[in-house]
Amino acid sequence: MSAIRNEPIAIIGLGCRFPGGANSPQKFWDLLRQGKDAITEVPADRWNAENYYSPNPKAPGKTVSRWGGFIDDCGKFDARFFGISPREAVHMDPQHRILLECAWQALEDGGQVLDKLSGSPTGVFIGASSMEYRTAMKGDLDAIDAHTGTGAALSIAANRISYIFDFKGPSFVVDTACSSSLVATHLACQSIWNGECTLALVGGVNIMLSPDLTIALGKGGMLAPDGKCRAFDADGKGYVRGEGAGIVVLKPLSAALADKDPIKAVILSTVVNQDGHTVGMPVPDLHSQENML
Repeated sequence: MSAIRNEPIAIIGLGCRFPGGANSPQKFWDLLRQGKDAITEVPADRWNAENYYSPNPKAPGKTVSRWGGFIDDCGKFDARFFGISPREAVHMDPQHRILLECAWQALEDGGQVLDKLSGSPTGVFIGASSMEYRTAMKGDLDAIDAHTGTGAALSIAANRISYIFDFKGPSFVVDTACSSSLVATHLACQSIWNGECTLALVGGVNIMLSPDLTIALGKGGMLAPDGKCRAFDADGKGYVRGEGAGIVVLKPLSAALADKDPIKAVILSTVVNQDGHTVGMPVPDLHSQENML
């Protein structure tokens, strides 16, 4: 393939599972238009929030927040639809399962025929940081089998999509914390521009299954005790953790126009940098962000 010299890249398909029952792009759009609040207390099927809650941020083993944005039925999965055995599905991180569903949804939304994509240089670029399924499963050594290693590996979140759909392009997971999905998008665009792939699936995923990280973030003063983010507001006291998954399908604009694909939006350029040394590792640097823009 020849390189496509930084021509605009079209977003032609969308798939998602977000809190508040937003299990499709249209439902997510409706939720945003209606101004709904999708934040709830921690569901009982995740962990007992009262056991880990304390208004005192210094209380050992406790966190100041019992709130979050949670998706519905994260444990449900039609394994046979994807040719996966029930035994293997049990050992799959729910993040892998939900990404597969969102990938299918995004490709369908973009009018892509899977049989024609099989064997093609289609890339998969996933942003992910959390490995809470492994944390939740630790300790039960008798439950380990041949599928445990791949089922909990972060790298397989992308590789499994390529395997199931027979995609031959680059396939990997990016972990840059909060910016993971944006950096994955940057790398996907670069891959298309470099001629490494003709189509790319890009997305991110996070599922909250263990209180561990919520406790750690609470200790760092990052979580809002009242479950309200209040971004850019003087009353803001932190953020609220959320979960879900989203996938977009990227294609060079000229190819999308030629194939009469549904074009949702267009990416003109991307750029990545780092804040360097700041007053604290999680604290951004204004000048670095200005330079990037």
